[in-house]
Amino acid sequence: MADFHQNGSVATLHNLSHKSAEDLERQLVQFAEKRKITLILPSLFSELETPALAGIVDELCGANYINHIIIGLDRANREQFEFAREYFSRLPQRHDILWNDGPRLRAIHDQLADANLAPTEPGKGRNVWYCIGHALASQNCDVVALHDCDIVTYSREMLARLIYPVANPGFSYQFCKGYYPRIADGKLNGRVTRLLVTPLLLSLQKTCGHQDYLEYLQGFRYPLAGEFAMRTSILPDIRIPSDWGLEIGVLSEVWRNLSRHSVCQVDISDAYDHKHQPLSEDDANNGLSRMSMDISKALFRKLATDGVTFSKENFRTVKATYYRTALDLIEMYYNDAAMNGLHLDRHQEEKAVELFAANIVEAGTTFLENPMEPPFIPNWSRVTAAYPDVMRHITEAVAADNS
Repeated sequence: MADFHQNGSVATLHNLSHKSAEDLERQLVQFAEKRKITLILPSLFSELETPALAGIVDELCGANYINHIIIGLDRANREQFEFAREYFSRLPQRHDILWNDGPRLRAIHDQLADANLAPTEPGKGRNVWYCIGHALASQNCDVVALHDCDIVTYSREMLARLIYPVANPGFSYQFCKGYYPRIADGKLNGRVTRLLVTPLLLSLQKTCGHQDYLEYLQGFRYPLAGEFAMRTSILPDIRIPSDWGLEIGVLSEVWRNLSRHSVCQVDISDAYDHKHQPLSEDDANNGLSRMSMDISKALFRKLATDGVTFSKENFRTVKATYYRTALDLIEMYYNDAAMNGLHLDRHQEEKAVELFAANIVEAGTTFLENPMEPPFIPNWSRVTAAYPDVMRHITEAVAADNS
């Protein structure tokens, strides 16, 4: 997207000249002499069986500015963990695999759970949380980047552009979010951002009045992007959700802890595609249905902490406003797709909006009925205050598993 527009809320770094990946990497090698860079890869074992992750590992072999790679491995037995060790062994960088289902890390998890300090449910949030803990325990990184393991259009340029803003000592950014067009196979993708997040943020502005927080979220071109990089110094105080609200939750914590001048977003790719989740109309615990519930709850919780009062009547109004706004946006998306020769199924789009509208009300009801539900996993500052030796135990457990 070769434009230079700035929204005034979040600094946007564009891809205006298509500077080569090699040039970016040469600079990153220099930056890494003073700011060591760690990459976190949260992964299910099943992703090791896909061509997407194989391509990612191939690309990472040439990223010589990365000092340390941390792979968070979920849903793996011992045989699968040993397979993962062999699978990632070709990485030339120092790398550790967190076997989250292994006995050593499970013992640490159980100890933290007894004190109500551990993630309450499995998922990407828990995986990332433990990877962050290991990164902090390692004490050898200044910048931490994270991306998913199901990106089928991955390239080293994507990673270099993501890390550059926070690794460059001449920039003041402490947090960087990636963005990209969600177009693949002749279709307009990114349903949850287009059909839930965008119209819901607009609707909340109408129903709750102007909120700086909502304006901040609207400043991100793709707020649900799973790719971000940050200075290690902000990690101990970051609280993240353990559910599908991870991306919104991280942005909320960044809003709470950092100045706007420390936050940016960067264009990391002209083409992006990954594994697509089903709509799951008949199963509220999976797919986009579950995702829409978790994201809605994350937004409601954050607004409540800013003093916004909600009631059942509020949520009915939010739902009605959302529904009308989303239908208007579908018309815009359809016209945009048609002009660019892309396919967009209006019927499927409206089915998704109907499901999301119902889930907004359900999320609001759940929020009202469970006011004491923990919204975040405790941050690592609190965990280390309660258990000063936890970092050492994590380091020892990971070292023993990987030896």
